[in-house]
Amino acid sequence: MKTITSAALRERLVSNDNPPVILDVRQPEERELQKIEGDTLFIPLGELPARLEELEEYKDKELIIYCRSGNRSGQACMFLEQQGFTDTVNLIGGMLKWS
Repeated sequence: MKTITSAALRERLVSNDNPPVILDVRQPEERELQKIEGDTLFIPLGELPARLEELEEYKDKELIIYCRSGNRSGQACMFLEQQGFTDTVNLIGGMLKWS
C-alpha cells in the first residue's frame, strides 16, 4: 500500500494543476469537526462495500484516502485494492497529523 504524508499532500493540493482525488472514510460526526479542503468524496468505511459503484470512475486514478488516524483509511486502501483499484494511497496519521 502506498502512503503519503500530510506535508506532501498539502504541497500537492496547493501546487498541482491536477489535484488528486481524496476520499474521507470517517463517520459524519468526525467530518463535521474538520475536513481536508477540496476533498470531493465522503463514504464512511462501513458503507464502502455497498457504495463501491460510486467510486468506479476512479478505479484507475490515484485515490488518496484518509480517516482520523490512518487505520480505517488503510483498511479502505486494502479493500479497494482487492476490488481492482490500481492506485490507492493512505494518508499517514490521518487528521491527527493534518491539523
